Amino acid sequence: MTDAVKNRDVIVVYGVSGCGKTTIAKLLSEKLSVPYYDADDFHPEANVEKMRNGIALNDHDRKPWLETLAAKIKEWDAKGGAVLACSALKEKYREMLEAKVEHIHWVLLYGSFELIKSRLEARKAHYMNPSLLQSQFETLETPEYGLKISVETAPEQIADTIITKLHAHE
Repeated sequence: MTDAVKNRDVIVVYGVSGCGKTTIAKLLSEKLSVPYYDADDFHPEANVEKMRNGIALNDHDRKPWLETLAAKIKEWDAKGGAVLACSALKEKYREMLEAKVEHIHWVLLYGSFELIKSRLEARKAHYMNPSLLQSQFETLETPEYGLKISVETAPEQIADTIITKLHAHE
């Protein structure tokens, strides 16, 4: 892995809904002076409606979304990097996302089911139905590569830890 700060590659912050992807990715974006994007913003309305109604997306639903994101990642990489918050729960999703770029950094945020569930239940006006959390934990395929960061500490500390670890891989 190269130094994401120096090379301004794309960093994908991923994990189950409620793990803090958006918060951490925004902090990384600010600290690294690269654009922030939320993968949820690229979902077709039909996917959003399914999730809002507590219906889990299947691979067929996700395919066009992942293809769009892969094209965007290539574009962001060419423009000098970005930070993307994305669930990317399965290995085949991550493979699709990284297929068009040479350098990408994966940061998995993880926490206990109880912690994440309490965060989801505290959310207001978010389309992700907390009843889908168990299916996300069951779907998550934890890879051997990339950074794995616990969400038990404060967001600032998590972001600083990620930057330090990315620097360590120069």
